[in-house]
Amino acid sequence: MSRGFVKEDDLEHAGTDLPERPISAQINYVTMHGLAQLKASVESLFAARALLLTQKDDATAQQKLAMVERDLRYFSARISSAILVEQPTLNQKDSINGLNAQMQSNTKNIVLFGATVTVQNDEDVLQTMTIVGEDEADISAGKISWNSPLAKALIGQKIGDTVVWKRPVGDAELTIIAIAFEP
Repeated sequence: MSRGFVKEDDLEHAGTDLPERPISAQINYVTMHGLAQLKASVESLFAARALLLTQKDDATAQQKLAMVERDLRYFSARISSAILVEQPTLNQKDSINGLNAQMQSNTKNIVLFGATVTVQNDEDVLQTMTIVGEDEADISAGKISWNSPLAKALIGQKIGDTVVWKRPVGDAELTIIAIAFEP
């Protein structure tokens, strides 16, 4: 296309009209660590934005600024919709009230959001994973989303239970070996 058919204004704004990052329709459960990660991302993006605002004449900086502002909108929305899920704990008051202590103790033996679960597959291979929010999920760090098929198979189960993990490559049976919650 000849430059005669392109408005100068269009060239200046090329690359700044980015699509918004999709926000999940699922409930935004977060762990304390996941919420801290979201807040750290916002702080980092604000710092990057401040630096890019000083480079108003640089087209590349303006493209990066558009990406930073889009990401700021995303992470701000995720923080505002976050539902912090406290980890089950047994405090002194609970130990006085036997019923509450028993309920809390039983809760620690059930796979819930925020649990670190060790499972054994049918080949006796152990695997440990933590069930976290969507934004915190990182399979390389052993963190899986509460909404993943594996987490859905594990949630509500207890030590010794065998669950079926439905996978595209075939179902796998996993036996829950241990459940832990970070303090």
